[in-house]
Amino acid sequence: MNDLLSSLLDRNTKAVPSEDEYIGEDGLFYCRKYHTPTQCRIEIGGRQRIVCCVCKCRREEQEEYDRKMAEMDRRSYIRSLKASGLQERALYDWKFENAADSASIQMAKRYVANWKDAKQNNLGLLLWGDVGTGKSFTAACIANALLETGVPVLMTNFSKILNQMGGMYSDERYKYIASFSAFELLIIDDLGIERNTEYALEQVYAVIDERYKSGKPLIITTNLTIVQIRDADDVAHARIYSRVLELCTPVQVRGTDRRTEIGRNKQALVKEILLGG
Repeated sequence: MNDLLSSLLDRNTKAVPSEDEYIGEDGLFYCRKYHTPTQCRIEIGGRQRIVCCVCKCRREEQEEYDRKMAEMDRRSYIRSLKASGLQERALYDWKFENAADSASIQMAKRYVANWKDAKQNNLGLLLWGDVGTGKSFTAACIANALLETGVPVLMTNFSKILNQMGGMYSDERYKYIASFSAFELLIIDDLGIERNTEYALEQVYAVIDERYKSGKPLIITTNLTIVQIRDADDVAHARIYSRVLELCTPVQVRGTDRRTEIGRNKQALVKEILLGG
């Protein structure tokens, strides 16, 4: 066995240093960059052998390679999270770096910064306010920031959920709703725009109730007022909104109508480009 090992070592021992090496006073090869040995002496079967070893620059090269591969894996994982969690392409650009500073954006940043506590204590949010004030944008900023750290987030709305469930049998619907528990944070946009049929309201309640049972945070955005939520007109809505208020702390999002402002900016651009100012 020792003879075989010695033979293998002989084959892998360099006789001449490379351009990046030199011979030290001890007869071993050294790296010219860091002056660390690229050879070492070991004893096998009572004989000393000279074998190759990894110098500092080779270790650094390997560490850099490993770091790049780990980063590539991380980015690939985040891309897959976004592909499954952000169901509209526009949401990819709704990030904190593209947001104007406001009280709601500052609150959203604190939510992300304290995500571990929010998750542990199952802290959800009910972002409510007038049309166009940035509720969906604020929620998407939270989603993107958490996704970038590798937290699975799903941002969807009840219209999409109900459409998806349209052709499902009861067992399939249950499994579909239960699948939302795979996401650490569930964001449901525009509560209140879904159909008000008995079937639709049953499914809305089932989704929210399943999230309640999962013990994981939920963020909801809505154009409904707190008065409408707390004083629902019928039992079906009251049942849904009561569960929402158990899970989510109401936060009013104030501001000017972003959609109107975007429309004005586009009109001004059309006048400048197409109509000569």
